[in-house]
Amino acid sequence: MTLHQLPIFLTVAQSSTLTRASKQLGLAQPSLSKQLAGLEESVGTRLFDRGHNRMVLTDAGRVLLRHAQSVLREIDEAEAGLREFAAGKRAIIRIAGLNSVIKALLPDALMRCGGSSSGLEVDIQEAAPGEVLEMLYSRQIHIGLIAADSVAQASVGFRQVSIVEDPYVFAVPSSINLGAMMDLNSAPADVGRVLNSCVQFNFGTQHTLRVQQWYQRVLPSHRIVAHCRTYEVALELVRAGFGVSLVPALTAFPAEGSLDGIELFATDHGSRHTVAILADQYLRLTPYKELVEALRVAGRNVALPPILPMPHLIESACQRAHLA
Repeated sequence: MTLHQLPIFLTVAQSSTLTRASKQLGLAQPSLSKQLAGLEESVGTRLFDRGHNRMVLTDAGRVLLRHAQSVLREIDEAEAGLREFAAGKRAIIRIAGLNSVIKALLPDALMRCGGSSSGLEVDIQEAAPGEVLEMLYSRQIHIGLIAADSVAQASVGFRQVSIVEDPYVFAVPSSINLGAMMDLNSAPADVGRVLNSCVQFNFGTQHTLRVQQWYQRVLPSHRIVAHCRTYEVALELVRAGFGVSLVPALTAFPAEGSLDGIELFATDHGSRHTVAILADQYLRLTPYKELVEALRVAGRNVALPPILPMPHLIESACQRAHLA
């Protein structure tokens, strides 16, 4: 058994399919299968039960998984520590996550770590929560930034550190005077049509169902007019007058012109809780732990965009739900 084989074994074990593991590792499936066969031959037993493109760990595979995770964690920690001594160069920090959180917090956090004079080199990728987890498992990144409810908790084998909470707000075209509106029935036909046209951001998780239930409660006659993969696209559709959307406040992080044509209203939907997820060893190593702490400080000090009071439309829906 070689160290080269362990990351391959770990990636297949955590992705559960050869197709996904092949994509993460950048290896052709025949080469990947050959590596696994060689590993099984070297240990003298099957490590996976194969069927319907699924790779299920055997009892022996589960034993090796536990040891492989420990070995690779120790190697990661050693490499990360030694990089700081190599020619005086500090480690590259690879971070991936939600566009809105990276945009709102990372610049401030990096300045808190010393800015350009710190010697830090940062590799930044914007990615959906599922992609972030895959990159962590395949050791392509060190830190992920995701909403805590965007992935099944059972699938996260990393430490989670709270970074920031931002409230969900109702984004509406500024041409609609929602604050003065008492109910949808009294609204002009064109205004009612826009308010009942909802732009849905898809997580593919329990969160999506909660958003759908909120739309149903507040706008009983609504229809979904667009499914988006980024909040930024959702807000652009709102700006264009195509519809309305329930979004976390930091997706409209203040920037010049960022809220032109859009108004944000308070809601009863609660807040998005963003966490940093990373392997335990990075919380003990500089500069990773410093960046995580700087992200927490940036999260506490972040300036939210202007949020108008909860409109009567949402308040009355809350009252109806309470009476029911």
